[in-house]
Amino acid sequence: MTYEVLARKWRPSLFEDVVGQQHVTRTLSNAISAGRLAHAYLFVGPRGIGKTSLARIFAQAINCESGPTATPCGTCHSCREIATGSNLDVLEIDGASNNRVEEVRDLRENVKFLPARGRYKLYIIDEVHMLSTAAFNALLKTLEEPPPHVKFIFATTEPQKILPTILSRCQRFDLRRITVADIVERLRTIAAAETITASDDALAAVARAAEGSLRDAVSSLDQLRAFKGDAIEEDDVLSVFGLVSRKTLQTLAGAIFEGDVRQIIEIVHELDANGKDMQRLLIEMLEHFRNVLVMHYAPDGFDAGDLLDDQMDVLRDQAKRSDPERLLRITDLLVESEPRLRYALSRRTLLETTLIRCARAAATVSIDQIIERLDALGIPPAHNTEASNPPCATSTTATASVPPTETAPPVTAGTRPASTAEPVSKKKTADTVADAADVCRRLTDNWHAIVEHVAVSAPMAKSALLDTRPVAFADGKLTIGLDPEFADGLNRLENPRIQSALQRTLAQHVGRGPSLTFRLMTEQERAAMAPHAVADSDSQGSATEPRPAAADATPPQVSAPASHPPSPRSAAGLSVWQDEPLVRNTLEIFQGTIVEVRS
Repeated sequence: MTYEVLARKWRPSLFEDVVGQQHVTRTLSNAISAGRLAHAYLFVGPRGIGKTSLARIFAQAINCESGPTATPCGTCHSCREIATGSNLDVLEIDGASNNRVEEVRDLRENVKFLPARGRYKLYIIDEVHMLSTAAFNALLKTLEEPPPHVKFIFATTEPQKILPTILSRCQRFDLRRITVADIVERLRTIAAAETITASDDALAAVARAAEGSLRDAVSSLDQLRAFKGDAIEEDDVLSVFGLVSRKTLQTLAGAIFEGDVRQIIEIVHELDANGKDMQRLLIEMLEHFRNVLVMHYAPDGFDAGDLLDDQMDVLRDQAKRSDPERLLRITDLLVESEPRLRYALSRRTLLETTLIRCARAAATVSIDQIIERLDALGIPPAHNTEASNPPCATSTTATASVPPTETAPPVTAGTRPASTAEPVSKKKTADTVADAADVCRRLTDNWHAIVEHVAVSAPMAKSALLDTRPVAFADGKLTIGLDPEFADGLNRLENPRIQSALQRTLAQHVGRGPSLTFRLMTEQERAAMAPHAVADSDSQGSATEPRPAAADATPPQVSAPASHPPSPRSAAGLSVWQDEPLVRNTLEIFQGTIVEVRS
């Protein structure tokens, strides 16, 4: 007697035998029982999930001698012929090999004839998306208004390739991938009937390899039976199909989380020596990290699927020890490498480098963790704008006091000033200086946003203004300083389009567009941007701030300019930065050193 493979022997013969497609079988059963049959159906889904089997069961149901019925008998002449594919009224056509317009024209002529024996004539076209455009167009009229005795059933794995005019004339059913649990249950039933002894781990491994295709799973079980006999273990499945055990995946993932590159290389070497599929390994690693990520965010709603209790415990432990940001970076690296691995000359080398990059990503500190660790130091962020952005000078004489002509007359002994208030002229000058300082400070605080806004109308302006900052503002004239390190870009700032766009944007901050002057910053202006320079100025007092006249005081004199703070690039400048509490604690956390300080 000729041996019949398990995939054909255990092909479903009733709607209730179809695994994992209850939403389709229920709809078709109700339609048959109510007598509401459509003239065309379209079954969509991946391979091996029951598209053609559903079409045959539907054909048996409507042509059964005791029907139409949702439960065909399977024993009558019509049912047996349909099951063997020899029924004259049920024609199965391969769309890949019969895709020309001539075949469709012949079909269109044959639909006019009544069925030979049954109630309906059925045309089952598999892989219908392979039909040419001309063939689809030739089928349109017949598909829209077929004879009452004709039914069409189309099956495809790529519905996007079917013309919309065809789709609109069919009732579409999207079949699902079959879950691992359903595949394992079906394999367990088949194994018991065929006297095959297979462990649960072995059946779970077969279901994993099938990727949602029940036909592939049954065919794999048949292959394993030929390889090992009637006793099948997990190691047999792993060796035949090149799969990796769950324990190995968990160990490899743990090595990635711990950044153990040596263990990663050893595991990959061992798997490659045993002939494991590197492409499959990468996909399973991606699935494992996906499970860890889902376990981290939704542990209560996690679908265990084929995972055992101890495997779930490992996922929970890895989810607790991992950071979601790192998990996302790891999955991104795996997704990027998956298409490259298909065409790589050395898959092992590419996989090793990918997993090493994943290990580095797992050990990299995220921005959120940096902020949390800095907050734990108890150092509040500098919200004071004067501390974060030192005010720029308001004029070229900002370090000098009020001119002598505007000062109060000297107070001699025995005389009493008419009022303790400052002279009007001096107060006006102080207010003017304060207003200019406030404007300049606001421009400095918003300089980055100003540059971004200017770049909308003048794209070249962003790169030209990137290393600039306001340094002085007086009498409606704004002086903008450029970092001397980029002195060669000073001529670019003379571009009329850049200046015009900048003036329009500045008008929103100062009321009207100021006149602009560009020059290189002095070393003192560059140093003033450092936090220690601001702290010194705050502690010593501003040189431009007017002081009230005392009764026994002499007229205010021009104060000596403050000593220049050390350059940020000098050794003294680096030492000042190292004395900053925030910088010092950050260096201690990351065990780093200051290489260079740029304003």
